[in-house]
Amino acid sequence: MKRDFVQLADQYFDVLICGGGIYGAWTAYDAALRGLKVAIIDQGDWASGTSSASTKLIHGGLRYLESLDFKLVKKALREREMLKKVAPHRVWSLRFGIPVFKDSRLNSIRLKVGLMLYDFLAGALGSDQVHRHFSRDAFAERFPCLNPTLLTGGFTYADAQTDDARLVLELIDGALSAGAVCVNYCKVTGFIENKGQVCGAKVQDKVDGKTAAVYARQIVNTIGQWTAESGCRLTKGVHLILPKALGNEALLLTAKADGRVFFMIPWYGLTLLGTTDTDYSGDVDQVCVEADEVDYLLTEANRVLEVNWTEADIIGRYAGLRVLKQSSKTTPSAVSRDWELKVADNGLLTSIGGKITSAREDAAQIVNMLCENLGISEPCKTNGRPFPWLPDQDYQLWSKAAVAEAVTLGIDKESAQWLIWRHAKRVSMIFQLIEQDAALARRITPSLPFILADLVFCAGNEMVVHLEDLLRRRIPLLILAKMTQSELRSLAEMTATTLGWDETALNNEFVMCVKKNMNCEQSGSIFF
Repeated sequence: MKRDFVQLADQYFDVLICGGGIYGAWTAYDAALRGLKVAIIDQGDWASGTSSASTKLIHGGLRYLESLDFKLVKKALREREMLKKVAPHRVWSLRFGIPVFKDSRLNSIRLKVGLMLYDFLAGALGSDQVHRHFSRDAFAERFPCLNPTLLTGGFTYADAQTDDARLVLELIDGALSAGAVCVNYCKVTGFIENKGQVCGAKVQDKVDGKTAAVYARQIVNTIGQWTAESGCRLTKGVHLILPKALGNEALLLTAKADGRVFFMIPWYGLTLLGTTDTDYSGDVDQVCVEADEVDYLLTEANRVLEVNWTEADIIGRYAGLRVLKQSSKTTPSAVSRDWELKVADNGLLTSIGGKITSAREDAAQIVNMLCENLGISEPCKTNGRPFPWLPDQDYQLWSKAAVAEAVTLGIDKESAQWLIWRHAKRVSMIFQLIEQDAALARRITPSLPFILADLVFCAGNEMVVHLEDLLRRRIPLLILAKMTQSELRSLAEMTATTLGWDETALNNEFVMCVKKNMNCEQSGSIFF
């Protein structure tokens, strides 16, 4: 993946997509596969907004059944099942437990009915994906992190998990391979119109400051939280990274304070706790985790856990914004997560709302409209299509062989499995790096399943511009590890040559990365 701003300058495209999150990435990939001449840009890094701040789930949304949003749930479940088949390295099964306590808002009967409906909508009846009920003792044994005092039993059900930032990155790479021009850190400074219709954009390269005009027959706005629409409602979601508390299954819990659902999820060997859901009206460029949000999540988790987590246990934290359709609903959680496409008087198409799970199907509708407007008759090419990095052979057999090869190269088995999920068939290029330097098989930090060769490969092959791109989205070290500034500096120095940084550029990158992660204070302090 190579970044080339020159490919945009004074060029004519069928479609220019502004915004490189999950919706922009799917739109670019689908449009390029249908033969359109496509450009996609983002003012920041790929997935640097909401699309790297999700709960890392590909799911139907069990809680939406309570609000009778059957259409949305069925749509998401259909996409979940398809994605598991075409991208087993990117979307993998994850089973959830739902504990039932004496004071639970939903009793066992209501949960049973809801889970039966969820299985039916997913087409899981009669399969090993169907939900199961457990007695108090059996559920406590399955989830020993739970306080069994008030427990009366529990259920498990099937959903799926992903690494959201890498999902977007793989789709961007797929769009590139299909002929699209993809440039991150490229800002729109204004639209170009002809006879009242948008026909291009003035853009600026945020790396060197150069400007250009890009012309397109259609322009799609997929900028998420930066959408200047009066018909939008922004809500904020906060997640915390905490020590390992689960095995290979997650928990769906209900907050006593407000009755909303939140999750505890195993992620890269740690625990992802979240999310909150509150209205947001602040600066979309400065979305921070607030003390009351931390207190909310820790209080609700500690209410049902054997451990008593404190703020000192928090390893990392992040916040993101959801873009929802305007609604009169009082609570954000009651607002539909469904998606819509708005068409402005000047022809600009704007994507509003949606979910990471169902983004592919929504993007297909965007491209359908593009094709109709351009007089092109081409069906969607992404439904059921194997992902760009999926190996050609049987995935399970290939994966088993790849893990075995990784172990012979000195990679520990846990890191090998994550390496394969992260890179799939491209893992062979990482193996080649280790064959040249065996030291690259070591973990970056002992507690996390990331190896040095992964870091080096990402730096050289994944359109990294800034240090934060590498350490937050390519490899999420900034939220998964407590790092000192000296450790951070060491990683920057290790990849500086690959990224073309001299001493001045390296220092600037280091300082900028520290400033953007406000928990970093003085040299030698803990870096979140």
